[in-house]
Amino acid sequence: MFQPEGNFHLTLLFFGLFFFALVLSFVATREVRDVATRRGWVAAPQDGRHVHRAPLPRLGGVAIFLAFSVTLMVWQGLSLVFPRLGEGLAPALLLRIYVPACLIFCLGIYDDVRGAGPYLKFVVQAIAAVMLFAGGMRVLDLPLIFSHSLPWFVGLPLTVLWVVAVTNAFNLIDGLDGLAAGSALFSTLVFFICALVNHYWLASLMSVTLAGAILGFLRFNFNPATIFLGDSGSLFIGFMLSALALAGAQKAPTFVAVAIPVVSFGLPILETSLSILRRLISGRPIFTADRDHIHHKLLQLGFSHRQVVIVLYAVSAMFAMLSLFLLWPTGSTLGLVLAVAGTGIWLGVQHLNYIEFGELRRVAQRTIDQRQIVINNLSVRRAVEELKVARDFNQVRSVLIAAFESNDFDWFELNLKSLAGDQAAPSESSRHFHWSKFPQMMTISSQSSWKLTLDLVTTSNQCRGALVVSRIYSHRDLQLDINLLTSEFPNALADALDRVLRAPEVLMPMAQDNAPFLAANL
Repeated sequence: MFQPEGNFHLTLLFFGLFFFALVLSFVATREVRDVATRRGWVAAPQDGRHVHRAPLPRLGGVAIFLAFSVTLMVWQGLSLVFPRLGEGLAPALLLRIYVPACLIFCLGIYDDVRGAGPYLKFVVQAIAAVMLFAGGMRVLDLPLIFSHSLPWFVGLPLTVLWVVAVTNAFNLIDGLDGLAAGSALFSTLVFFICALVNHYWLASLMSVTLAGAILGFLRFNFNPATIFLGDSGSLFIGFMLSALALAGAQKAPTFVAVAIPVVSFGLPILETSLSILRRLISGRPIFTADRDHIHHKLLQLGFSHRQVVIVLYAVSAMFAMLSLFLLWPTGSTLGLVLAVAGTGIWLGVQHLNYIEFGELRRVAQRTIDQRQIVINNLSVRRAVEELKVARDFNQVRSVLIAAFESNDFDWFELNLKSLAGDQAAPSESSRHFHWSKFPQMMTISSQSSWKLTLDLVTTSNQCRGALVVSRIYSHRDLQLDINLLTSEFPNALADALDRVLRAPEVLMPMAQDNAPFLAANL
């Protein structure tokens, strides 16, 4: 293992690998871009989801993979000539990460060239995760939940879930020029620092090499991009970061090993969580593509392409800095990090105006208001029962007023229809009976309102007129199950009117306080 007096050589090694990977990635990205463009290996914008307008190559991951692989090979070659460069760095452990990473890279290439379905991707990613597990990179325990090490049959599915989730999270945010690569760069630098602090030299070497490869590619991927990362790049980077997190868990304290990756992956994890929740709430398949990702929402708010990327870089940097605070965990550190991250996420999501979460808020508010809804529903049900035994028109009128005084409708109008056989012909004023919660018509005449017209048809299929209920537009939800008004209530009211109008004596409504409203609407 490197000794303290050898730290200078170690520093030179890390900086050398970083700059070598950066330069190699820069050259390789330019060559891959030019070759792909000449041969027509470009992706045209499709299905309204893509924000780019011109066809561009999607094989940027090839340059990153080549730069990363060649740099590691150069280090291996140098370590044979200068054994001190490879002291304590366990090349065998490197292969346990690199081999499954090659499998993921091949999957990404196939997806970029031919297209791969979600189930094929998950199967291959799960195989790569099992290879990591067999190589010793696994979820060992869950701090704050279980205090003991997890058995293999629990650790294995958790390891697969972690690898698949992080790998696809970085693939999911690859929607704008430079976004996925830039976010991954911040996370990679966090892993480099954490590995240095914990004296895990192999993870430091791999993370600094990956950071150089990403930064060299980013020169051509930042807006306006001339080449895309592609699935070969986003899947490879996501898998490497998930693997480095598992490898670091073998060296770092349990809390640090779990908390730091989760926080540093804040943006891709947040994007993935929001996408899954949105699609579950709206009843769409989880794998359905849409234009409601975080970057799409920011574009809809009026930000330019470059401004959106810079804003999300700042978000990634914030998560990266918060994760570094956890390198020195104390009793208050976790609470502070969670409070800052949670507050930022909450405020950010609120400003994105997701309609799915707006609907959840409405349902939650309706749950809080459930008591008032029950009261209003019962007033309608009670009116239905009382209408069944009403014997004159005044009783019908009183039942209607009592029902609507306690619910959220502001006024109603009852328009009667005379039929042959009625024992008494209603007067003109009786045919159009109005009631309002407002004492003067002027109170509501200037208000925008909506109306619901209920045709009053008896059980014998006779039309007895219509009931028009109205409500002023309000931000407050209607605290009533509207189905109650459209099912039993109109039929019960029609039967009651038919019964009282055919009775030998019909008591018509007398003059009332609503006369100004009545006169204004006749």
